[in-house]
Amino acid sequence: MPRLGAISVDLDSLPHYCRIQGLPESLLDERARRLVADVAIPRLLELFGGLPATFFVIGADVALPGMPEALARAAAAGVELASHSFSHDYAISRWSRPDIEADLARAETALAAVGVSPRGFRAPGYTLSPALLSAVAARGYEYDSSTFPATPYYLAKAGVMGALSLLRRPSRAILDRPRVLGAPRVPYRPSLTEPYARGDAPLVELPMAVAPFTRLPFIGTLATSLPWPLVTSVFRSLRGDALLNFELHAIDVLDGSDGVPPALVRQQRDLRVPAREKLERLRTLFRWLGEARQRVTVLDAARALRSTL
Repeated sequence: MPRLGAISVDLDSLPHYCRIQGLPESLLDERARRLVADVAIPRLLELFGGLPATFFVIGADVALPGMPEALARAAAAGVELASHSFSHDYAISRWSRPDIEADLARAETALAAVGVSPRGFRAPGYTLSPALLSAVAARGYEYDSSTFPATPYYLAKAGVMGALSLLRRPSRAILDRPRVLGAPRVPYRPSLTEPYARGDAPLVELPMAVAPFTRLPFIGTLATSLPWPLVTSVFRSLRGDALLNFELHAIDVLDGSDGVPPALVRQQRDLRVPAREKLERLRTLFRWLGEARQRVTVLDAARALRSTL
């Protein structure tokens, strides 16, 4: 089997970043609320160049101005549209099973409006629970791609959330259980009673790319804003993996000049990096990925790998 490379994008709109950073959503004008649909998605489609990719779509965001048309263009270009929940509530993993099921159903209804029946799921904030994974499996999804066993990311998130709390500007994000740090970093069949352990669930789990040993995350933030020698080193460390599941966010192709409020730019350091520099880095990485691996959607990766797990 050839080595596979999947590129996925979480299409979180700017209000979700205000919630993470403890900022009021009133900071956002109409232009800022449309940036993902009007600016980020066209830039991403140009980057993909017609090759396979996956968008994880928040159901509630489908109703944003310009979003249905942008998603339709993406689907027509061969992009898989998967579910990122309806509400994108970071605490969804703590909800009851019936409430989770209702949220998943609402997301499916929203995506049906653009002609899509999602086959994959990614949890808000990458956080799973037995109730959440069981609900995803029960609704017939073929894969989940939420596990993120990146120790540096986990520690950094804990530090940021603690600092915001001290500033009396608490984040609406939640910190996952430490158990996630022991999860497999390669594709596996999870246990429905412990999503971060191997089991016999009917779906497959496709973790996001994390380097061996260091557990450094190979995601959009690292690729677009950290020193280039580090980026290339982490990329090379993943060459033996059957799947390189590269995850980024729509905000990774934006910068402050696109109309992001200055208060949010101050909090999101990667928004200070000019978009042209980030796009050039991503072009290079996507080229490397295509030279070394077969480019697939996350769904196609799940289907190709499931018989081996």
